[in-house]
Amino acid sequence: MSYLLPHLHSGFAVDQAILGEEDRVVIMRWGHDHDEVCMEMDETLAGVAEKIKNFACIYLVDLSEVPDFCTMYELYDPCTCMFFFRNKHIMIDLGTGNNNKINWAMQDKQEFIDIVETIYRGARKGRGLVVSPKDYSTKYRY
Repeated sequence: MSYLLPHLHSGFAVDQAILGEEDRVVIMRWGHDHDEVCMEMDETLAGVAEKIKNFACIYLVDLSEVPDFCTMYELYDPCTCMFFFRNKHIMIDLGTGNNNKINWAMQDKQEFIDIVETIYRGARKGRGLVVSPKDYSTKYRY
């Protein structure tokens, strides 16, 4: 499903995408298009893209093409989603301990829309850290 979403092919393009958007949240999916986890996440992203287009835009970045940000953003997971608003990285407290990013594939589209909406509302108020509407600390249910 990654062919339905715009790809960024250079570090400059990533910077311009983050810098250029003034009133929408920029969602960056970092990973590899051929990875299974990324394919799952891409399916969710493609499904919600039309619904969130008024307050968010989605870009995909292949880490083998653009390795520039791997160390800066600690992109070591197979699939990572990060959020930016007005050239600022917006952190989200998901209950997992890692507030910088979502590093698993989300299957529930409405859950993802709720997260993006929460980020948008918090970022518009100037908050750098927003709290997720759902707690993911027990995601794996041991």
